[in-house]
Amino acid sequence: MHLCKKCSVILYKNKENRPAMSTRIQATAIPFTQPLTPEVDSCVVVIFGASGDLTQRKLVPALYDLVCDGSLPRDVMVLGIGQDQMTDKEFRDQMRPGVSDAQKTGEVVQEEWTAFASRLFYAMGELKDPATYQDLAVRLERMKGRHGASANHLFYCATPPSLAPFIVGGLDNAGLAAERQGWSRLIIEKPFGRDCDSAHVLNKTISTVFREHQVFRIDHYLGKETVQNILVFRFGNALFEPVCNRNYIDYVEITAAETSGIGHRAGYYEEAGAVRDMVANHLLQLLALTAMEPPLAFEANAVRDEKVRVWRAMHPMTPEDGRHGQYEDSMAPE
Repeated sequence: MHLCKKCSVILYKNKENRPAMSTRIQATAIPFTQPLTPEVDSCVVVIFGASGDLTQRKLVPALYDLVCDGSLPRDVMVLGIGQDQMTDKEFRDQMRPGVSDAQKTGEVVQEEWTAFASRLFYAMGELKDPATYQDLAVRLERMKGRHGASANHLFYCATPPSLAPFIVGGLDNAGLAAERQGWSRLIIEKPFGRDCDSAHVLNKTISTVFREHQVFRIDHYLGKETVQNILVFRFGNALFEPVCNRNYIDYVEITAAETSGIGHRAGYYEEAGAVRDMVANHLLQLLALTAMEPPLAFEANAVRDEKVRVWRAMHPMTPEDGRHGQYEDSMAPE
């Protein structure tokens, strides 16, 4: 037997004394370098609908984690705009339970929370009232003078879709959409409009105020680790990827089970409804990730194109294709 180390091939003679060959796979350690956190600018995150459920359970905990992980500058500030009457301290106290519940690795470090909470602010305002946005512009200038806040602004609409046009128009009238001193960004949460026609109208309204590079239309469900892992599980798993097709899979069942009820979202659900909130957004996204073909590249446009191919291949659903019922805790004990 002879071992050729250079090419990792073993040469030997078999029972018939004939030359034979076998290969050996030799693993080579590849040094792994943790990617550096992208450098981002400091900014003021303005959350419309800050007294709602999404802000407490998702947005503020996510911002807290990003700051603690070093993915956001320590001087990022958050200004919540809501209908409830609250002081800055009361707003911070209301956000604390959400941050604690979202922690996966243990208790919130008091020192880190104190530093983060000191940059949480709140203002009451009616989002249909143009005066709210004039007051917002004054408040942002005051924060810049008193607290050294950034001139960059990120506006997050954690509101029902019907309020988006009022927010866009109010920001325009207050001069907050223009990028004169710093950049300005607008995040619109799902659902984007109430139906296809209203979505087109909303797009037109936004385009008259903001340029496309300033606008982000998002579904926060896609930020969940389990959802993001679907693509890795499908296309990065050498054992599963070859058999992830109709020849080996009978059917796929997608279940969205919640442990919490409507909570403080009654007003939102009265307008949007559970079907529009869950099926037309979260569940269709899961369906696309499960059924899509491998994208040309793992970047936003390529992934989106493959998702669209799945949705275009679907037969239109009718009311007879499903069952409807009153929304309640899907995991509530009987």
